[in-house]
Order: sequence, then C-alpha cells, then structure tokens
Amino acid sequence: MLAIFGKSVAQAPEQLSAACGDHGDGGNEGGSPDLVSSFRESYPEAVVFQAGEAAIAYSHERQALLKPRTFAVADDIFCVFEGILENLTSLKQQYGLSKVANEVLIVIEAYRNLRDRAPYPTDHMIREWKGHFAFVLFDNTTQRVLVSADCQGKVSLFWGVTSEGSLVFSDDFDVLKNGCFKSSSPFPPGCFFSSEQGLQSFDHPLNEVKASPRGKGKDGVKFEVDRPEQPVGDGPGWASAF
Repeated sequence: MLAIFGKSVAQAPEQLSAACGDHGDGGNEGGSPDLVSSFRESYPEAVVFQAGEAAIAYSHERQALLKPRTFAVADDIFCVFEGILENLTSLKQQYGLSKVANEVLIVIEAYRNLRDRAPYPTDHMIREWKGHFAFVLFDNTTQRVLVSADCQGKVSLFWGVTSEGSLVFSDDFDVLKNGCFKSSSPFPPGCFFSSEQGLQSFDHPLNEVKASPRGKGKDGVKFEVDRPEQPVGDGPGWASAF
C-alpha cells in the first residue's frame, strides 16, 4: 500500500522532515508522481485513488496469507487496511455492523464514531483492537489523516517525507525509498499518527514518543515510546521472591 499527503493535509514530525537531508544522486528530486509511478511498476495491478493533495494506492499482489490488504470508501472516508483483527466479531457487535463487515469497515466506522461523537480518545479506540495490523485512513471531508500499526509491529509500515514536503506511508520500503530517500523510516509499533494530534502512543498514551538516529549505516529516524526504566527491585512480586 501507498499513501501520500501534501503539506496542507498533514505535517510530518519535525524529526522526520529533518532527516530528508540529501535526496540522492543523479538529480532525482523525488516526489508524489515518482512514488506513484514506482508503486505501479512494482504492482502493475495497483488501484490508485486521488483526492486533492491526497493519494492512496493498494494492490493484492504479493500479499501474505495472514496479512491481507483491504480497501474501502464510505462517506468520503478512504481507508486501506493490512492484517487481521482477532476480535472482529465483538467489534462488529460494538459498532452495529453486519456479519459480513470486515476489518477496513470496522476502522472506518470506529473513526466515524470518534469524529462525530468523540466518546473517547483516539488511543482508547485503537487499543481495543486485538491482532496484527497497519492502516491508513483519509477523511476527504475534514481533510484528516489517521495512521496506526499494532503493538508488536507484525505488519511492516514505513513513512518518510518527499523533497516537496509530502508525508508518505507504505508497507514497501523499497518503493518509499525511491521518493523519500534518507527520511525513510519504520513507523513505530503501538503508535498512531493523526493530522491533528501528531505522533502518539496508543499503548502508552501518557508517555512521550521520542526520535533518535537509527544507528550507524542506517538512514532515517527511530521513534520509540519513552518508558523510564523501573528501579531494580521496584515492582510487583519483588519482595515475594525472597
């Protein structure tokens, strides 16, 4: 899957934008058209949807058996989902959906509830989903973006910034690298990004998500949830060990 959002739709985190640096050799500036073309070359059967400064592409080619890709549009809300929700049945009941509803429809309906009624925070909504997944959602009416990946990172998701400042998400690192170069980075597991709230952890919503270099010989940025180490011997069950 591939999703591209212009700067007027979603602003990339400052650390990700700063990682752009040198955009490669040969005068290739990178950008949205290059990425879409690259995706189509890698996935000839890809379907591409364009709405203003937003573009979403997906294909069923080369998808893993337990990580199917699904796409849906409802009320001008576009969503591509990869993976499986283990508690799909209970979520369908919770949101009043039919028995044939799948994961991508769950995400759209959950987001619509969040947008229209705001019964709980975004992190609470996503934390209820059990399974392995990654998804990208775009609300064309409100120009909002919502992206997330499961806590274990079992479905690969990457993001980066093009030379023109567009924010890009993809499950194919090679495609992303063609347009985002040195900013191409893994999307942090257990987190979500929204155009309104930026990057946050849904697994540990009170903890800050910090950025650091990925390490020697690796481009991009590593985002991790800041979890202070627990002092030795401080925690449940410590005293009972003696």
